[in-house]
Amino acid sequence: MIDIFTITEVNSLIEEFVVQSRNILADNLVGIYLHGSAVMGCFNPEKSDIDLLVVVREDIPSDTKKIYMDMVVRLNEQAPEKGIELSIVKECVCNPFVYPTPFELHFSIAHLDWYQNSPEDYVERMKGTDKDLAAHFTIIYHRGKALYGKDIKQVFGEVRSEDYLDSICSDIEGAKEDILENPMYMTLNLCRVLAYKEERLILSKEEGGQWGLSRLEKPEYHNLISEALKEYKTGDIMNLDTAVAVEFARFMLKQIFRED
Repeated sequence: MIDIFTITEVNSLIEEFVVQSRNILADNLVGIYLHGSAVMGCFNPEKSDIDLLVVVREDIPSDTKKIYMDMVVRLNEQAPEKGIELSIVKECVCNPFVYPTPFELHFSIAHLDWYQNSPEDYVERMKGTDKDLAAHFTIIYHRGKALYGKDIKQVFGEVRSEDYLDSICSDIEGAKEDILENPMYMTLNLCRVLAYKEERLILSKEEGGQWGLSRLEKPEYHNLISEALKEYKTGDIMNLDTAVAVEFARFMLKQIFRED
């Protein structure tokens, strides 16, 4: 991976991804959509991945999946540290929205070794359902960008609030343990989940942290949130008080999962 990236370089990589996707998927391609930090004003090449969703009309043959994955892996080598994360779904699950959402193919750097070691196994087995797609679809519907193909509102229906909430809550259920493993991510994620639970706000991690500082009447947690925001923006590793972090996670989980 290259250490330093400009936004121009990232945009060029995305443009190449669109060109290659069109060449490989041809008439089966409905559209390509950008979501995540890249459309929410807080993309950081050191901390962010490039979040992409590809919509197709029909099943993708295994040999085409192999060609497509080879292309994705090649481009991923040119990407920032966290790489490309993408899912391919069929148009029929987008509107009306299906939850948990079936997907045809998925890739992130967490799966890179599997593909490189067993590509045939990967393209046959990397298919199923993914609760995370409810969160991705929601961001696309409200804040996403169509890179190619049909407009967003032509393809996607609104995700029910209960499905979106279940999706984002599934990512923070182990927060009391996870906050010590990845304190920046979990601190900011807990804030944005509570922001949705209480105010139905669809926020980025950075926006979630800012919401936590302004809305949480718990000054004992403000330094933790500020440190997480600082790491997210600058890459400087946050100073972590582990006792405060665990207590923060307990408090936030109690607020998020309490009965209204």
